[in-house]
Amino acid sequence: MKKKILLITPENEEINRFRKKQFNNFIQITMPYLAAFIDESKYDITLIDEYNQKIPYKKQFDLAAITINTSNAEHCYKIAERLRAKNTRVVMGGPHATLLPDEVGKNCDYVLTGEGELIWPEFLEDFYNGKARTRYTCETVPDLKNLPVPRRDLIKKRPFSKGAVFSSRGCPYSCSYCNLKQIYCKPFRKRPVQEVIAEIGTIKNKYFVFWDDNFWGDTDYARELMKELKALNKKWAAQVTLDRCNDDELLKLARSAGCIYLFVGIESFSQESLGSVNKGINVVQRYKAIIDKIHDNGICVQAGIIFGFDDDKKNVFEDTLEICNNLGIDGATVSILTPLPGTPIYDRLKEENRLLTGNWSNYNGKTEVAFLPKNMSKEELFEGYMWFRREFYSIKSIYTRIKKSRVNILHNIIINLGYKLAVCNI
Repeated sequence: MKKKILLITPENEEINRFRKKQFNNFIQITMPYLAAFIDESKYDITLIDEYNQKIPYKKQFDLAAITINTSNAEHCYKIAERLRAKNTRVVMGGPHATLLPDEVGKNCDYVLTGEGELIWPEFLEDFYNGKARTRYTCETVPDLKNLPVPRRDLIKKRPFSKGAVFSSRGCPYSCSYCNLKQIYCKPFRKRPVQEVIAEIGTIKNKYFVFWDDNFWGDTDYARELMKELKALNKKWAAQVTLDRCNDDELLKLARSAGCIYLFVGIESFSQESLGSVNKGINVVQRYKAIIDKIHDNGICVQAGIIFGFDDDKKNVFEDTLEICNNLGIDGATVSILTPLPGTPIYDRLKEENRLLTGNWSNYNGKTEVAFLPKNMSKEELFEGYMWFRREFYSIKSIYTRIKKSRVNILHNIIINLGYKLAVCNI
């Protein structure tokens, strides 16, 4: 007999309200990807994304799988409690399960730690045969060849944002606020170029996003991929490091292959702040020349900006806004510094007794401050962060930045207005 499996991409209400109005919310690819490993002769699959769907608690399932991030942990535990009350077994995996498996294990029946390509199929087979263990750990580095295509057909109500693809895994760098080194196997790995191109060819929408942590982590590989991608005539965005954007050939290839946006982790305009979190690959004095170069190649810059570094003082918000306007930065994904468990910055702040809470819901980087800042109060940090977001997405700032950038103007206006609506919704 087939067993019924429920796959859940969780999103708590607070973050959902924060993101809902934005126009560039591509799907989280994890669950559609894991669904592709499931043998449908043994399982009936239901996929739920809480971004726009409700969990069907009234239906009965044999197994529910939840991917769990730190900021969603408390929310996921409540989901699991309701499902287990109806005799549904619950398995959890993902970053938080990998970092804190003992904690997560207290709130579910099975825990998968690390990358899932090998242990997820093993678990599914064991569960179907009634012999599943409580813990599965990735001990062999998964090969990224011959991977199945994510089950986008299971995604509901997302006609324009199903196109998320990954071509590589990991990042060559070790920023102290980032948990990639703790959740992934060490080698930076790439998928075969032709397999990535074939998958992108299955995406019906013209727009898609590379979900890689660092799309240009291997520049030779990226060049080969972008040369092949050009023939598909699609529009796309990707996350890269700013230092790699100093490469004219990469930028020209990206533009000719359809790139319209690059997300770059600028993080701060203070070299001292960057140095304090091991982000020395960013050199503030080079920002303008590199951003101008990106714009000259017809590509927009979506800057990742973080507030709350130890060198940040109360003037950091106004100073950052002025610099962003002067540089013509097209968009900004703004966050509050968040000490995620397992990261060096978490360990340091814990040792300094500066962590304010053990409630993981406060570790979302968007609506809460989870630590005691050094040169301002937590209230001043949050208020300054919100002030920056409102001012950055004010009509005045949008006009100033787009006038400076002059790149992909229609896309730029749409994305900026989406963020403006999201700010107004908080």
